[in-house]
Amino acid sequence: MERKNISSGTNYEKIAGYSRAVRLGNVVHVAGTTATDGENKIVGVGDSGAQTEFIIQKIERALNEAGAELKDVVRTRIFLTPDADWEPVAKMHGKYFGDILPVNTLLYIHALIGDDYLVEMEAEAIISDE
Repeated sequence: MERKNISSGTNYEKIAGYSRAVRLGNVVHVAGTTATDGENKIVGVGDSGAQTEFIIQKIERALNEAGAELKDVVRTRIFLTPDADWEPVAKMHGKYFGDILPVNTLLYIHALIGDDYLVEMEAEAIISDE
């Protein structure tokens, strides 16, 4: 099977040695994604819902580059800091995945890599032949 690595171009990927997403066959894995824009600035500081929406859109771009779409997502995992409000996160997840209904895990954790991050999310997709 051919492997395709997808990069969003952030410095973090080069420093830590990882890809934003990896496609192997018809499966796409998207790495833990935060609300960091292309200039390494945090989007939606203090707003869990805004961070989640930005993250889902960032995940969608990586999926599209891998040849997948949000409709192909079968699993999401969401990590929240203690300061994050889970309800706007859940509602934003529902806005984008309400008709797709992937399995989902939502966890509160001690902290993320930076103080202003409230949400981190990863996704897995399986591209069907349909």
